[in-house]
Amino acid sequence: MAGMSISSYKDAGVNIDAGNELVQRIKRMVGGTFQPQTQKTPKRCWDVLAGVGGFSGLFSLDWKRFQEPILVSGCDGVGTKLKISQLVNKHETIGIDLVAMCVNDLLVYGATPLFFLDYLAVGKLDVEIGEAIISGIVAGCKQAGCALLGGETAEMPGMYPDGEYDLAGFVVGVVDKPLIIDGSKIIEGDVVIGLASSGIHSNGYSLVRKLLSQDEIISMSDTLLTPTKIYHSIPEIAMSMEIKGMAHITGGGFIDNIPRILPSGTGVSIQKGSWHIHEIFNLLQQKGDIAGYEMYRTFNMGIGMVMIVSALATDEMMQRLQASGEEAFILGRVVKGEGVSID
Repeated sequence: MAGMSISSYKDAGVNIDAGNELVQRIKRMVGGTFQPQTQKTPKRCWDVLAGVGGFSGLFSLDWKRFQEPILVSGCDGVGTKLKISQLVNKHETIGIDLVAMCVNDLLVYGATPLFFLDYLAVGKLDVEIGEAIISGIVAGCKQAGCALLGGETAEMPGMYPDGEYDLAGFVVGVVDKPLIIDGSKIIEGDVVIGLASSGIHSNGYSLVRKLLSQDEIISMSDTLLTPTKIYHSIPEIAMSMEIKGMAHITGGGFIDNIPRILPSGTGVSIQKGSWHIHEIFNLLQQKGDIAGYEMYRTFNMGIGMVMIVSALATDEMMQRLQASGEEAFILGRVVKGEGVSID
């Protein structure tokens, strides 16, 4: 503003002290991702040499544990689900969504997540909100079994209005080359298994916000903010059983994601009624009179992950999934043709 005295970075809208305070607050909880959480956690193949507070994170991997180690990486965000979190001032679980969106994309290859980095961008840093967001990221990393190796908090006045922020994440994992799940062995007659989602996950919220009033969003905020499920049991199962292909059901839903793993000349036939569709999806469809095709191309419809296995392995895989705590459904089969049919 003309005539205003500007003598420091803080006067320009960037509070270095607030950023330093946030780092000090989160150091201990971030350090909690460097250690196995339970006796059931497999012996890890890595160590963190330097984490939060340095210029970079240092990570040591025991390469001898792998025959042909292949690094797998991915990055993602949470999308406009953030607008709901900000509207109702609930920030403790949005970080789980961030980790899940990145980690689940690694898991489809049978990879084990190793470490995660986050990027938090704000107009004005609120230390309490920042701490709540990071606590969710820590919780997500613990679920996934990976280290929160570092991150960045960027305070950028003028880029975001006060009270608004954006999140991005980056994850690195590892898989032995002979165990990579790539869909190449999928054939006609293989079985399609769906793993239940925890709700809407983190896709389709631009449509959700168009369909629901602000009052409806506030009253349904617990349901709308249910964090994305992290399918952390998959790497262990993949090491002992053949999974021919996997698809993370995100933007594009069933229609666009499942074909990404199918060999040319194959499609899948999905049987309606073979799994539980969360009530929130029925409500959204009714609110907007949305066609079924559009619903299955926008939302996960109650299935957050799809795997394809041979018909002979189906019963054993269902038992393994159940023993791992996954709610699984037989959705259909691989057929000749292209794309996804839902009948």
